[in-house]
Amino acid sequence: MDMTGNTILITGGTSGIGKALAAQLLALGNTVIITGRTQARLDAARADLPGVHCFVCDQSDPDAIARLHDDMVHSFPDLNMLINNAGIGLKRNLNDASVPIEDLEREIRTNLIGPIQLNHQFLPTLKRQKAAAIVNVTSGLAFVPLALKPLYSATKVAMHSYSMTLRAQLARSSVRVFELAPPATDTEFNKGQEDMNTANRMSPEKVAEAAIRGMEQDRDEILPGQARALRLMGRLRAKMVLAQAAAGKMGEAG
Repeated sequence: MDMTGNTILITGGTSGIGKALAAQLLALGNTVIITGRTQARLDAARADLPGVHCFVCDQSDPDAIARLHDDMVHSFPDLNMLINNAGIGLKRNLNDASVPIEDLEREIRTNLIGPIQLNHQFLPTLKRQKAAAIVNVTSGLAFVPLALKPLYSATKVAMHSYSMTLRAQLARSSVRVFELAPPATDTEFNKGQEDMNTANRMSPEKVAEAAIRGMEQDRDEILPGQARALRLMGRLRAKMVLAQAAAGKMGEAG
């Protein structure tokens, strides 16, 4: 895919991978729009990203997504790329029944339902373009889940599966579907969770470079750094579980 001259919406573009993507895509001559949950964060990002366009949107709120869609279609009718980058990932103890269900639901809405709603609402606009793309940012944890982040891992597994089926259903359209699955990355996303994934974190700039290079090469799955190894580990683990099931050892595998 040609990575110049596009009109690109990046959700969660105020920091981390989203902000790095915005900076590099702006440098390539694209029109870039980012979303953030607060105006203050958007203002701070705009100071670092001259020329970027900003919209407030809390991706856990369906009404906020609908408003974003209406504003975008009016202001940027040539939108031809949607990068679903916004997400939250928290350490959770699933034994703790005191956690409000709304708290659990917000993580699922932000990471899974929000991107699905965005894709659903923007598809008519994207299909009208000669060349368009959806980029779903998942994670290496889509292949090897992390027990300390159960909901985050589950939503990324779901987004990986959804990306494959969306790609299949849009195969005859002008819309390409990419999946970007970063490894552990050195971003604010892990703030307060420094005890996890501390070794060999990839910089968001390197992840963004790999993402753009992968889209230029039309790679359906873009696996920067250690993400490729995690993909392989996930496949090997699945084969091991199947082999145990065939041997009647599922009770032992529990």
